[in-house]
Parts: sequence; C-alpha cells; structure tokens
Amino acid sequence: MPNSTPARGRPRPRLTLWRACVAAAVAALLAAFLTPAAAQAAPPRESEPVYSYAHAVRESVWVDTGLDGDGDGRTDRVAVDIVRPAEPARAGRKVPVIMDASPYYSCCGRGNESQVKTYDADGDIVGMPLFYDNYFVPRGYAVIGVDLAGTNRSDGCVDVGGRSDIRSAKAVIDWLGGRATAYTSRTGTRTVRATWSNGRTGMIGKSWDGTVANGVAATGVQGLRTIVPISAISSWYDYYFAQGAPLYDGGPDDLAGYVESDAARARCAAEHKRLADGSPRSGDWTPLWTERDYVKDAAKVRASVFVVQGMQDLNVRTKHFGQWWDALAAQGVERKLWLSQTGHVDPFDYRRGAWVDTLHRWFDHELLGYRNGIDREPMADIERHPDQWVTSATWPPAGTRATTLRPAPGTLPGVGTLGTRPATGTETFTDDPRLSETDWAAHIGETTPQKAGFVTAPLTRDLRLSGSSQVTVTATASTASAHLSAVLVDVGPDTIRDYSDADEGITTLKNRTCWGESTAGDSACYLETAAKTADVDYTVFSRGWADLGHYASLAEGVPLTPGKPYTMTLSLAATDHVIPKGHRLALIVAGTDRDLIDPPATRPTITVRLSGTAARLPLVGGAQAFARATSGATATPAPAPLKGLRAPGPADRVPGD
Repeated sequence: MPNSTPARGRPRPRLTLWRACVAAAVAALLAAFLTPAAAQAAPPRESEPVYSYAHAVRESVWVDTGLDGDGDGRTDRVAVDIVRPAEPARAGRKVPVIMDASPYYSCCGRGNESQVKTYDADGDIVGMPLFYDNYFVPRGYAVIGVDLAGTNRSDGCVDVGGRSDIRSAKAVIDWLGGRATAYTSRTGTRTVRATWSNGRTGMIGKSWDGTVANGVAATGVQGLRTIVPISAISSWYDYYFAQGAPLYDGGPDDLAGYVESDAARARCAAEHKRLADGSPRSGDWTPLWTERDYVKDAAKVRASVFVVQGMQDLNVRTKHFGQWWDALAAQGVERKLWLSQTGHVDPFDYRRGAWVDTLHRWFDHELLGYRNGIDREPMADIERHPDQWVTSATWPPAGTRATTLRPAPGTLPGVGTLGTRPATGTETFTDDPRLSETDWAAHIGETTPQKAGFVTAPLTRDLRLSGSSQVTVTATASTASAHLSAVLVDVGPDTIRDYSDADEGITTLKNRTCWGESTAGDSACYLETAAKTADVDYTVFSRGWADLGHYASLAEGVPLTPGKPYTMTLSLAATDHVIPKGHRLALIVAGTDRDLIDPPATRPTITVRLSGTAARLPLVGGAQAFARATSGATATPAPAPLKGLRAPGPADRVPGD
C-alpha cells in the first residue's frame, strides 16, 4: 500500500495480479453494503487546489550535512528554500514534500526559461523556479529547493555527484524526518524543526538534479518515497567516458568550477585538485568513479522510480537510464517510464498537459496514498512519432528477446549484409575524426574508406527494438591506439523531431499557458512549445563507443599491438524504436564519431574480423520476429547519399538544461 513503510532495505513491490483481484472483490462486496453516507466518505482520488498560494509560508533553513568539505573547521550547511501551504499547519495537519536539489539555482537557472531563485529583503524565497510550487502547494504539498553544497547560499564544495552532493539532499530528507539538524541562518545557533512535514518526500529534477535524486535513492534513506529523474545520470564515469573513450576534453573539476559560488571558488582549490587527480583522461576507472556509480547500489533503493528520458539525448545519453532501469528491475522496484523523441528536454516542454496530469497523479499516489489507479496503468509511454504516443504494459515488452545478428560481406567493399547466419571475411576502414555518424549513415550503400556498413533487405513487416543492445567487435589496429563506434540506423523516410537543433526537438513559442497560481514574484505562466521536426531518409537510433585499449578491463587501458586481434563488446544506448515495413536495419562500425567522442592519439586503420563480430539486439518477438520481418525480402542496393539531420554539434559539457 502507498502509505505503508516497507522493511528496511527492501523495495516496495508492484501489486501482483492476485492482490489486485482480491482488492477488487473486497471493494465490490463493501459497495453492496455501503450506505449513501458511507459512499460519500470514500477516500479522495485527486488532490485539489484548496489552499492559498498567495499566503503560503515562505522560509529558508540551513541543514547541517555533517561534512566539512571546504575544510574551514565547521560542518557544512546547505540552504533549503521552502514554500508550503499555511492552512494545514494551523489545523495541526502535516504535509508531504516535493524536493528539487540542484547546483543551478543561481549560476544557470532551471527550465526552458532559465529561472533562478529570487529572494526578498529578509532573504526568504520569493521566486522558486519551475511550476512545482505554483501547482502543488495549493494542493497540499510543500515544495523545497535545495542548493547543493558549494552553490548559491550553501557551504561546502561541489564534488560532482560524490558524497557531498548526495549528502546535501539526504541530510534534508533526514531533517524532514526528524533525524538531522537545521538552523534558521547559515552561521547562527538557533535550530528549527520541520514540524509541518509528515516525513514523506518525493524528489524530482532534470539532469544533474535528477542525478542527485538517483544517488539519494541509492542510499536507501528513510522517508524518500519516490523519485522522478528526468534525463539523469546513473554513473558519472559514463557521463565522461564510453568504455575508455573520452566523451569530453574536460572533467568533473571543470564542471565544479562552472556551478560553484564565489565563496566556494575561494576555498575549494583542494577539492578541484582531488577531482582532477581522480579522473585522469586515460579513461581508466578509478575509485572516484566507484563513489559516483549509483547503479551498483540499486539493491538499496526503497523509493519508487518514474524515469523520463529523451531517446536522442546526446548530453546525458540513454545508457544512463537503461542500466539504471535494468538494475532497478532486478530488485523489483516499482517503476514507470516516459521515452520521447527529443534530446535533453524536460517533458513540460514537449507534452505539457499530459505531463502535469501524470505527475500530479503520481505524487498523489506515492506521497498522499490516493488510490487513483496510476500504478495499474501501462508502465511505459513512448513517443513513436512527433506528438504521437503509444503505451507499453511493461518495459521492455513481454516477449522481448536478445537476438544475435551477424554481419556478412556484400558485393562492394564495406557494404555488407546483416542477418542471422555466421560469415567469414574482413572489412577495413581508416579512422577519420572529421566525420560523424551522419556522414557514415548518409553513405550506407556506398563504399567509403571511413566505415563498414551492414544492412538488411527492406523489411516485410515492422520490427521493434526495446531495451539495450550490445555489439561485439573483433578487430586489429595498425597503431597502438584505436577508438570504435557502433551505430544502429533505421534506413527509410520518416518525419522525426530535429534533435540536432540547438533546442533538441522543440520550438519555443510566444504565447504562455498557466499551471497553478501566481504571485507578483512567481508566475505560474510559461512559454508554450511545439515540436520541431525534419524529414529524413534515415534515423540513427542507438550508439555505442569504446577505446579498444580497454578491451580487457575498464580499470586500465593498454597500448595495442599493431596487427594483433582484440575482441571488445560495446554497450549501446537503450532505446525503443520501430523499424517500419519497407525500411532497413543497418549496423555501422567505424572509428571516431566526431563531436561525440574524442579521437585517439593516432589515426589507425582498423580491420574487422566478421566471424568474431555480432550485434545482440533486444527484439520484441526475438529471432522469430526478425525471421518474419526478413522473410521474402529482396536484397536491393540502398540508395545514396541519404538525407539526414545535421551532424551533432560539440557535445554539451554541462548536464543541465
């Protein structure tokens, strides 16, 4: 039940079918005997805006984290800005909390309009970014914004996903539950208790904010009932590296400097050095990354998890949600999922009305205990075409099976086929850091020196991939270093969201719509958006990259011996994509994917041994579905060149908006 407290360390399981049936039978039996008066007293199904937002309590406290990250001899306090309805406390009733813990409240802003916190002359919060307070405070929730350590009005240093980041938010949840200490000022001695809180907290946030929610959930903290991570990181190593291949030319020390306050900048040089020293650009996995890997602690998660992800997010890539989702599923954690065609975009800006309604019902169910049925609805919502959504009862769908497809040589060098039969032979290409996946895909049917492509014949029926793929490559390199890319492509005409555009699939309009109540200092009205689309001849829908020198272990890369074969399995980004009848499925193997990974120190020629190369894809219906989709297909040359989106620009080095 939503109101129950699960045993420590155990996740709340999803309702099983027999429990649902028993509940329905009991409800029917009770209904037969209920009087009209009793029926009128049925529990509510939706929180209503019955409290005043204009007269809400607005206050700030500083919670002691118990850490001294900045080394000033006193434990760090993080600033917590609170907006809560006044009426429940006056009536002796307590309320749940919706929390967004962020490093961006002063440096960069939140949401499509880059809102920052604003304060009155007494230092109390006036403008809280995003719509959460405007909408949920009148409905009986407290909404709080936490400044992570080292940012805005908090003490300490930014440690980019480490102990201080996570403790910043965890300590606040402990305070809400009566297990930590807060003060009325940053340096004073007067303490304050959260007597108005019922101890139930839901965390929400996009990107770094959602990442903190993942990390806090992985501590198993008492009182955290649900998290809603939007385009969030699950392991910080995978934000900076792809199996040894560097994704950026900077590291977490640069990111800390981007968001930290002036006070933190003056006292956190030692923390910057620790971050730099612990994250060498070699791509080796170090203890710093172990501390920032939340996936390994999925067994501690007791909160439900509502994951939201753009399938074309090239900032926080979908590998993050895929590995987190799989780890949570293995632990039986209650889950829900939204997958859009966008890049790094908040659902408020691509499906606003449905998002607000769904989030409202989710929080009502998880934090207020309302039996509104959201836990019995389909697990996943997936955007199949711009603004066209489908649902999936479970995700991945029942009947999804990992299916092995194998490349084979074709009639032209570097232009092969993709099927289920093993093949022999080799394909050779030379790494060209000037080219990207769009260049490779546009010339999938041509011999080019920079890639090897393998394509099915046009499908005779739809084929759906749902989940995470792997591509195993056996290759020799002509130099001591080499990077590999593996890319899955849907070859065929379509209209898709233009995720390569600066706004990653949306256009911001001039009109505003309002979501909740406003005050003079905090408007509930936001600029509307619309889908920005493009007509294409192909769609890259999943990618993976690796440094071949890390073939044996992520712990330490080694120089390659030219001419020696190495076998490495690349993990591709999770997705849910349907390749329509008449389209082709393609696998491309190449070197540097320009602006998505950095090039190696050398420019190798790479020879791929086809007998040791295979793609393991999550096909709905498994090998039988692939056989049916390719039965009777006639192999005809793929046209070229093909029209696609512009090449991805230099990757954003900040996991923000």
